[in-house]
Amino acid sequence: MRREPARMIAVDWSGAEAKSGQKRHIWVADLWPERHERPLTLTAGRTREETAEWLMEAAAETRNLVVGLDFAFSYPAWFVREECGCGSAADFWSVAATEGESWMRGAKPWFWGRPGVKKPGEFVERPERGFRRTDREPLAGIRRTQPKSPFQVGGAGAVGTGTLRGIPLLQALRRAGFRIWPFEQPALPDAPLVVEIYPRVFTGDCTKSSAAERARELRKLMQDEACRKWLREDLLAEAAASEDAFDALLSALGMWRHREQFAHLAQAAEGDERLEGRIWVPHLGAAGRLSASSGR
Repeated sequence: MRREPARMIAVDWSGAEAKSGQKRHIWVADLWPERHERPLTLTAGRTREETAEWLMEAAAETRNLVVGLDFAFSYPAWFVREECGCGSAADFWSVAATEGESWMRGAKPWFWGRPGVKKPGEFVERPERGFRRTDREPLAGIRRTQPKSPFQVGGAGAVGTGTLRGIPLLQALRRAGFRIWPFEQPALPDAPLVVEIYPRVFTGDCTKSSAAERARELRKLMQDEACRKWLREDLLAEAAASEDAFDALLSALGMWRHREQFAHLAQAAEGDERLEGRIWVPHLGAAGRLSASSGR
């Protein structure tokens, strides 16, 4: 039985409150070689709810797919257990989906980044408390950035807003039959799989905010035989013009290069990882870089 995924989708998510912001910042890169006319697409213009519906429609077309979402799937284990009273990620998602908006407005003191709200002294004295274990692990080839704390809900690079407004998506996809790794055992090709991604793993240390540098990185892709066959001029132009589109495109291509690795994923053992989740990072080649040749 074929376990290697046939379709790869990367979603550059957004925690924007306004629907106009969601439609502008949520980008979806979809690579499905069996769709011969346009095997790779790069689209925007959907709200969070519309993105959820679109992903379910994609799963109706083929169950053998992997979806990468770029927000934290949970919070540090101490917060899940002690502050929310939850013994599983699914229980925590229910609490966060109900109370997350109030947390961002100050109902819990650990959420910071809103105007006038500084990082809590506890996180200054013990920085590790503000992160999951996976957020603190070194990423090979990435020197300039690391994942932000999910407690940060405002300011540059904040992931907390997208996380708290993304957790309802995880619930909806789980109800629709998606397996959410590492909280559940993957079941490709019979059930679609969802993993947490960090786009920097795929974009490297380039200055993504610079359109010129994005264009340079995209030109490098055109020198890569594993990527060149999928790329079209319209995709390159969209990715050069938008940091969000750039992240989605490179993430989908990076996931596809290493698609054989998804067949070997397993549910996390009991413990903190079953509460916190884990960023999916592909195994790297001997040079410590993502290997373009690892995808066939």
